Amino acid sequence: APEVPVTETLGNKCYLSLVDNDTVSMQLNINVNNEVNGKLTYIPYQKDKNEGTIVGNIKGDTLIADYTFISNGKSSIREVAFLKKDSRYIEGNGTSLISNGKKVFTDKTKLKFDGKVIFNEVECKE
Repeated sequence: APEVPVTETLGNKCYLSLVDNDTVSMQLNINVNNEVNGKLTYIPYQKDKNEGTIVGNIKGDTLIADYTFISNGKSSIREVAFLKKDSRYIEGNGTSLISNGKKVFTDKTKLKFDGKVIFNEVECKE
């Protein structure tokens, strides 16, 4: 029987960003092919949290992923981008449009990583 390649993962890494009173947490599981799946949770101060999954790829130092989340009882998908700098990730933003029900960046070459939301690596809590 042909051997099925097992894609080795590099383990879970967890990140946390604190902006004012808002918290954003991210858990990434990255395999050797730089494919990513994980969880992303936005916990705004005194508001409903957005919680969901991210699936994407790392190209160079940039992670582009689809964030599928439930907000106000409705499932949505939007593209997210993070720039890796040392052991941190910086959230990117740019002009988006809705395409096939998914919010996507119009031009990924023009994403801005302005450092407003910076994730520091933290120990993963089980």
